[in-house]
Amino acid sequence: MNITVAIIARDEERTIGDVVRAVRPYADELLVVDGGSRDRTAELAQAAGAAVVPDAGRGKGDGVRTAIARAAGTALVLMDADGSHEPADIPLLARPVIDGRAEMVIGSRLRGGSDEFHGTLDNVVRQIGGTLISWGLHRRWGADITDCENGFRAVATAAARRLDLRSRDFLIEQELTIRAIKAGWRIKEVASHEYARKGGVSKLKTSAGWSFLFHLLWEMIR
Repeated sequence: MNITVAIIARDEERTIGDVVRAVRPYADELLVVDGGSRDRTAELAQAAGAAVVPDAGRGKGDGVRTAIARAAGTALVLMDADGSHEPADIPLLARPVIDGRAEMVIGSRLRGGSDEFHGTLDNVVRQIGGTLISWGLHRRWGADITDCENGFRAVATAAARRLDLRSRDFLIEQELTIRAIKAGWRIKEVASHEYARKGGVSKLKTSAGWSFLFHLLWEMIR
């Protein structure tokens, strides 16, 4: 089995069915990791053809760790459930991992564009924060990574199980990236466009941005 796609979801009943159906042609195994949804997310995901795997309900980080533990594919593609990611890019993310040319491939919104990079103060703040984090990764480790925080990425499943990830919340992508850098992973990026969320509301609050910068500084001095 080559590609497992894991869609991390909580209370995304408005979009989950469409996302699952769009992803199915690209996945040998398709999981929806449900973080304790109180709506019909799990029911609609299963009806659309996904295997629903519950996590412990402790945040997105818990969902990602559950996906890593459960995946059967050589490459695990992680993505969100809100319709913002482009399913047709799944093979572009997974192929370098399957071919042994990379342990992680990140879909870069800086290279592919994003509908979320303009229009509101929150979006501008997030873009500035992402730029500072990219600068920090390059300054400390020489990493050429433009989009550390994007949840749309492929990882080598076996290698990911050795990283001892611990974050419970949205820090998980940053932790995954930094631990991969420290472990000497080959990390690539491909251009991938991010669409505006197609339903529901974001669980990530801009006020949490300081935690990303503090985490980066802590990892830089460890």
